[in-house]
Amino acid sequence: MSKMINVENVAKHFTLHNQSSMTIPVFEGISFFLNQGECVALTGESGSGKSTFMRMLYANYICNKGSIHIRHNNQLVDIATADPHQILDVRKRTLGYVSQFLRVIPRVPTIEIVAEPLIALGQDKELAIAKAQDILTRLRIPERLWSLSPLTFSGGEQQRVNIARGFIADYPILLLDEPTASLDAVNRQTVLDLIEQAKSRGCAILGIFHDQEAREAVCSRTFDVTQFQSVER
Repeated sequence: MSKMINVENVAKHFTLHNQSSMTIPVFEGISFFLNQGECVALTGESGSGKSTFMRMLYANYICNKGSIHIRHNNQLVDIATADPHQILDVRKRTLGYVSQFLRVIPRVPTIEIVAEPLIALGQDKELAIAKAQDILTRLRIPERLWSLSPLTFSGGEQQRVNIARGFIADYPILLLDEPTASLDAVNRQTVLDLIEQAKSRGCAILGIFHDQEAREAVCSRTFDVTQFQSVER
């Protein structure tokens, strides 16, 4: 079983430059691994750094210490020290991320937003659009909305567009930040089914699931970040 993410001795703090450079410690000494084909739940009390840790794995936040190795094109890339071109390539080909909030360019149709990851990988546009139609249908986004910007949608619809975009490409690794939040029971089950299918093809998944039933349904183990909170907190 291949190790897809390997984190060693990672620390993170934030410096508030507009408030006398006050330092806000988050955590220190995190070591973690994620294997191919498993789904791990990231746990911890509110404010313990779960989303911060996930954003560090995606290189949205830098880490102040340690290494974050991502298996990319059969090589280990330290995302903590990689240059911007490497980071973009890892995100494009290896590391999918479903965030809590939809962040897209205004006025771009939903169907194009969902298809874009496949097109970026060189997929024929017609085939990418067809796959986007399939996954939007599966996630119960009405066809009448596909030509509209998702910024006009409800919270639950926006979350499903995020999920469709995250699952449309067969990423080797997926980061899921509360993927079942804002969803009704039927759509929640659809997302859990998508997670199980991704696991079956070997995708390594790290998720934040505040929904305990969802967590127990798809995760083989948990990783509690609370134990790594800085002693200064």
